Amino acid sequence: MTTMLSGQQVLLLTLVLARLPLQTPASTPTETAPKEKPAPAIRVLLDRLKPEVALDLAGTRGLASGDGSIWVSLTDTSRVVRVDPKTNKITQTITLPKPPCPGMTFGFGAMWVPLCGGAGVARIDSKTNTVTMTVTKGLAAVVGTMWTGAGSVWAMTDDKGTLARIDPVAGVVVAEVYTGIGVSGMASGQDALWIANATTNQLIRVTMQTNLIAESIKVGKSPVAAAYGEGAAWTLNAADATVSRIDPKTNKVTETIKLGVAVTSGQLAVGEGALWVSAPGVPLLRIDPRTNQVAQIFTGAGGGFVALAEGSVWIAADAKTLWRLDPKRIEATR
Repeated sequence: MTTMLSGQQVLLLTLVLARLPLQTPASTPTETAPKEKPAPAIRVLLDRLKPEVALDLAGTRGLASGDGSIWVSLTDTSRVVRVDPKTNKITQTITLPKPPCPGMTFGFGAMWVPLCGGAGVARIDSKTNTVTMTVTKGLAAVVGTMWTGAGSVWAMTDDKGTLARIDPVAGVVVAEVYTGIGVSGMASGQDALWIANATTNQLIRVTMQTNLIAESIKVGKSPVAAAYGEGAAWTLNAADATVSRIDPKTNKVTETIKLGVAVTSGQLAVGEGALWVSAPGVPLLRIDPRTNQVAQIFTGAGGGFVALAEGSVWIAADAKTLWRLDPKRIEATR
């Protein structure tokens, strides 16, 4: 016999059921996929690379680009040679009053070349290929890389960490910033100069507009070089064989990249989608800034010099030879 419920009974049953706790099936723990280990860096002998051109330029060298040319300074012969990147031929040879040191920079229609010792900075006019000015007053001894920016030429002028701001028209020092003893490298980016200090293990950020130190950032041990690019500042740290990546928005180290090879000195360059390291015995090492991993290590007798210019990577293949390399060919070399 079927029993019919009254309207009040139906309402009462509905209220009771609504108050009962809902039974949910037991949840099963989700498995976290294991993190993929980065692929090991490819190790290749430097001889496997095929340069676009090999220039016979022996001695201590510096390199910069400007006015559609590659400029190479040669300390041993007190010269700067100008190379046409279209033909890879030397088009001009400029004799300097004193031997040049590596670290020249282009700006304001001229190449600015640091002269070794207390000889100052030479200005080479890019139109006439002649030295039109030598800045000496206030420059005890220019060391390291020079830069241009904020309407000025910037140079480290002594071993005490004095950063000089030079008026490119008058050729005089208009401001000085003391950054501390132990400066070992300098880069430019985000309207700032990024100065590595190997003594304090810091990267010092100097605002060019104000001539003030904005930040002192702790990085790896004994940074020997600095670079800026790919949205970050970078230091090459010799004592722990690492590269530090610094976020310019937070002024914090966001990555510490292990090189996998020992370095005592070297240079950094950023461009063509990569960070490039060169050190004695490791002429070239490529870091992928997307993964913050070492992708390739090229070993050989040369090293210690790397620059980016005119869409190419330039390295010291040995003591006598400067190589121009296609970055795409480098990446494809196995």
